Amino acid sequence: MEWETVIGLEVHVQLSTNTKIFSGASTRFGAAPNTQACGIDLGMPGTLPVFNENALRKAVSFGLAIDAEIGRHSAFDRKNYFYPDLPKGYQITQMDHPIVGKGQVEIMMDDGTTKTVGVTRAHLEEDAGKSLHEDFHGMTGIDLNRAGTPLLEIVSEPDIRSAKEAVAYLKKIHSIVTYIGVSDGNMAEGSMRCDANVSVRPKGQQEYGMRCEIKNVNSFRFVEKAINHEVERQIALIEDGGTVVQETRLYDSELDETRSMRSKEVANDYRYFPEPDLLPVEIDESYIEQVRSELPELPDAKRERFHSEYGLSEYDAAVLSSSQDMAHFFEVVARQTGEPKLSANWVMVELAAVLNKTNTPITESPVSATNLAQLIERITDNTISSKMAKTVFEAMVEGQGDPDSIIEAKGLKQVSDTGAIEAMIDDIIASNPDQVEQYRGGKDKLFGFFVGQVMKASKGQANPGVVNDMLKKKL
Repeated sequence: MEWETVIGLEVHVQLSTNTKIFSGASTRFGAAPNTQACGIDLGMPGTLPVFNENALRKAVSFGLAIDAEIGRHSAFDRKNYFYPDLPKGYQITQMDHPIVGKGQVEIMMDDGTTKTVGVTRAHLEEDAGKSLHEDFHGMTGIDLNRAGTPLLEIVSEPDIRSAKEAVAYLKKIHSIVTYIGVSDGNMAEGSMRCDANVSVRPKGQQEYGMRCEIKNVNSFRFVEKAINHEVERQIALIEDGGTVVQETRLYDSELDETRSMRSKEVANDYRYFPEPDLLPVEIDESYIEQVRSELPELPDAKRERFHSEYGLSEYDAAVLSSSQDMAHFFEVVARQTGEPKLSANWVMVELAAVLNKTNTPITESPVSATNLAQLIERITDNTISSKMAKTVFEAMVEGQGDPDSIIEAKGLKQVSDTGAIEAMIDDIIASNPDQVEQYRGGKDKLFGFFVGQVMKASKGQANPGVVNDMLKKKL
């Protein structure tokens, strides 16, 4: 039987406010445990929450960025459940009246195809604390610094049909929230986490299968692996005569498997009711337009501009615009060189390989945009060949200096002097009469032999274009 996968993602984005959503406690990452949680975050008697307007502004920014409905009237609710890192016994969230309604996100796959994924809603809520299991033998440590940090939970429609589509969607959300500055998107620090709702059904069936939720996955790679494993698990279970049970599961990256955590709760289990200590939030059109006016150029708009202004392929434009930092780096190089396609290749291939190998963000690149542009200029003005440029680039990565100083120090200037190249060619032709005769007799492949001999004689510094032209005439 052919199976179809159905996936919906709930993405939790920590908003980059200086203080928490309902208190003045700091949200700074990395502080000593339990030093940034005040009485309001802990729900102590006599304390009252006060809504952080900056969190509202960032939520509206995201809604506008995905062309979503903005809730002119939104309200908070209490979601009741008991867990050690939720000291109040409830979480303040939004149930019936979220700040962001229906929207959409366009994703692009590796083959260049695009797909629109619907966003059901995005609502504001407070984060819980963090349970720490690794450092406490037989016990659990509770760090409440994260309690009360503002979250935007972005809920997709069940429009995603594969793990690769899920990753593309997650990367697009990451791109949007970092572009507009509502979050740093640092998944390693928990600034962006994902719950994946996964089900399978026979291909062609309209009714959804029973879904399982994979909780708190915090990397693109693990999201893909977790979904693929869960899909295989569900198909194998059904084909063996079993039944998928609705439940929450955890992904174990070391064993590459999901395992049951608890039976899946439904809304009634949480006993939602309106938050009595917070008034509803009312915003008008002027507030929305003010937020809209503050939005930067968004990823899709930048991708289209890169395609039209720089003549890049849709795929290259999408890759280079996926990160604001990468887009800025590329534009500095392209504008300095006037060679956008060559600039794109160097950023996406040579530079990306170095950064990926060392897991270095482009903002900390060992080669600056200005120096990379200078290197490309030395290729286009024939100072060095493309092959020599890679040698120069490696030296730049190692911190040996700027392109011009490296070229000078290593004696890598390309020889374009026709007199010098002609003398080398004459010597090589005179030294290889048999090969000359065979070439003139129709063995065209020997041309590469003569090019190689000239490059060897010039220690790789002869201008390949000049060599080719002169060899053809001489032979």
